[in-house]
Amino acid sequence: MSETYTQTPDVAVALLYDGENAPRITAKGKGAIAEQIFALAEKHNIPLENDPELAAILAQIPLGDEIPENLYRAIAEVIAFAYMISGKTPPGYKR
Repeated sequence: MSETYTQTPDVAVALLYDGENAPRITAKGKGAIAEQIFALAEKHNIPLENDPELAAILAQIPLGDEIPENLYRAIAEVIAFAYMISGKTPPGYKR
């Protein structure tokens, strides 16, 4: 987990990255739905990134769609952050 949050975000977006395809939007919501997404992530030790602007942009993408190419860099940074704090390496990574 990245850190302990005292307040849930107004908007939450969950991504799925399989290491081969572009990340997909797997869940998104505002208010109570955002709280549920946030709680599930915490329960399953899924790293959380607090970036309200990025979440607002991602929330506009239809559920199940891949993120657009113009967001690859921003999402790559989020994925790298998640790997780093989880102590994991991306698929195919060699030192």
